[in-house]
Amino acid sequence: MASIPIIRLAPHAPATRARSASQGRVLPVLAVGFVLVLLWYGLAVLLNGHSAEQQVLAPLNKPWNWSDWLLATWSAPRPVLPAPHQIAITLWQGVFDWPVDSPRSLLLQTWITAQATLLGFVLGGLLGWVLAALMVHARTPERALMPWVVASQTVPVLALAPIVLIILGSLGLSGLLPKAVIAMYLCFFPVTVAMVQGLRAPQRIETELLQTYAASRWQTFWLLRMPSALPYVFPALKVAVAAGLVGAMVAEVSTGAQGGLGARLLTASYYGNILQMWAALVMAALLGLGLTGAVALLERVALRRHASKP
Repeated sequence: MASIPIIRLAPHAPATRARSASQGRVLPVLAVGFVLVLLWYGLAVLLNGHSAEQQVLAPLNKPWNWSDWLLATWSAPRPVLPAPHQIAITLWQGVFDWPVDSPRSLLLQTWITAQATLLGFVLGGLLGWVLAALMVHARTPERALMPWVVASQTVPVLALAPIVLIILGSLGLSGLLPKAVIAMYLCFFPVTVAMVQGLRAPQRIETELLQTYAASRWQTFWLLRMPSALPYVFPALKVAVAAGLVGAMVAEVSTGAQGGLGARLLTASYYGNILQMWAALVMAALLGLGLTGAVALLERVALRRHASKP
């Protein structure tokens, strides 16, 4: 009788599948990034043609061809749209060519903006949590507060920033706190809406089960409603921290702050330094990615710990 062949599974099959899945997520992102860089270089050629002729080719006082013109569009000292490699060089210089405590260091300016963003994020998260808890436990606070929560987001942050600065300045408060208040203004709304939805996520049978164990309202809140709100609140926290960064930078620009990425943008615009402006923007984007990545890591840890509980 013929023997039945034994099929052996590869011992590293799960690792292989995980590796292929990660590649499936990364490769499309890299492909889109490559296409965007190519389009960026092409757009730089179209926008920088006139400035390249005046700033790079004309001072040479010698004939030039199309290849010289093409390279000049990517190396103009004051371009309309800098080429990606120009931004990368300026970013490198701002990070590594200056001491960390120098006002010209991008790391120092990033840290100043990050402080205001994180403080505003914490304050906005706490405010959103308190408002959501009030709305969930009673209908009257919800009917009284929710319209004002929604209406608060219709006020342009550019108009609000000088008002906040004047009010807090009259109270003797300046520096970090006014920028954090503006960041908090943009942070609390998504947290409030998500927390309200998450705190109401438990089904009625679950709340009634806790009531049979004579659980108080606060015990129900901490043991049932808060864990149920985690999948809802963490996506909102990612949106909130990104919005807080925008608020901090808008506050720096509109209030004429002495430090921060917003102040770096404002100073570069005064002097027409396009490369410095783009370097500050890229640094702000990297800061935003770092902050949202930190929230995503916190989400993974919190949800994993919650899932491991019996």
